[in-house]
Amino acid sequence: MINIPKGTKDVLPKDAYKWHFIEDAARGTAELFNMKEIRTPVFEHTELFLRGVGDTTDIVNKEMYTFKDKGDRSITLKPEGTAGAARSFIENGMGAGLLPVKMYYIIPAFRYERPQAGRLREFHQFGVEVYGAAGPDADAEVIFAAAHFLNKLGIKNVKLNINSIGCKECRARYNAALKDYLRPHLAEMCSTCRERFEKNPLRILDCKEEKCKLVTAGAPKMIDYLCGECKEHFEKVQQLLTAGGLEYTIDPNIVRGLDYYTKTVFEFVSENIGAQGTVCGGGRYDGLIEELGGSHVPAVGFAAGMERLILLMENTGVQFPEECGPDVFLAGMDEESRTAAFGIACKLRSEGISAECDHMGRSLKAQFKYADKIGARHVVALGGNELESGECNVKRMSDGSTEPVKIDGLCAYFKGKK
Repeated sequence: MINIPKGTKDVLPKDAYKWHFIEDAARGTAELFNMKEIRTPVFEHTELFLRGVGDTTDIVNKEMYTFKDKGDRSITLKPEGTAGAARSFIENGMGAGLLPVKMYYIIPAFRYERPQAGRLREFHQFGVEVYGAAGPDADAEVIFAAAHFLNKLGIKNVKLNINSIGCKECRARYNAALKDYLRPHLAEMCSTCRERFEKNPLRILDCKEEKCKLVTAGAPKMIDYLCGECKEHFEKVQQLLTAGGLEYTIDPNIVRGLDYYTKTVFEFVSENIGAQGTVCGGGRYDGLIEELGGSHVPAVGFAAGMERLILLMENTGVQFPEECGPDVFLAGMDEESRTAAFGIACKLRSEGISAECDHMGRSLKAQFKYADKIGARHVVALGGNELESGECNVKRMSDGSTEPVKIDGLCAYFKGKK
């Protein structure tokens, strides 16, 4: 038997309704905030992620699924959604149109990492991208969109943490101060942090190793090194969050895992999905479009992992609204009535009424049991008498009541139930 690859998971028909619920909430949120869907390829040229995500990140160094195609081109399955959306923004000249460009995506993404609760090698994201708006109000709106999405799912007790990692100028000053602080402690830190020390010391603050967290606990804070513009931007974001009634905590250790972030960064975190508590994260990335070869275009966005959302919802007892069964199940007593049931089902479906009939040669009693198991709201039993008289009984499964209806009037009857 061929088994599923490690780090992947089937979404079975019995569980698909959970995904539909989250996807519907994502699209509903996007519509409220006037965001339009973008769909980009599952794979891109590897250079896009080297330049966009950053060659000092774990994603690029350790986690990407990269291969050569038949034209000897280096191709990578996308590990996240922002780089592809930014490439599309440039390539399709979106910057020449109305700004801001507000987009969302629901995508599969791929990272080769150790599978754990809510974190797989193939995973799915709902993400939001806003291009062209430089002000703190865009940051706040994106954060509110994330909060609305989580609330729409019924997720409670998540905590919003925010930080600012500044612009290139103030971050350069901070990196120098951070390196001065960390240098005497390098021998106490993990090998990954020692590697990051020269290339990207800011990422050391994101390390989950206890020994490294003990060292960085006393490190200087980025918000103390913000330039005047970045400080003012961050303060205004806080004012807007407060004005909108959204509680937050400033967490100076949030840096996010991708190199393209600038200024505002944020995370919604929960204690109900294990050690990896972030359920949604994002921030501003004003230099990304320029880094990929476009003109300077400010940008801000977020992404939420759908597997982690499902895990969180299950762990906290959030009830998924289950999908309804068919409007009607048509049960046939014999070959003739089964054929009639099939024809009626086809007619009902053409009128927008969900209908099902037996395909397994079950007895009439077994068909009623099956109809109950699949959640059919009504059952119509057809036999010779019904076909001859042109009238049938419609049984409502919720209370067992029946109602006589002309067979040729079934469409009108069930349309009246909508």
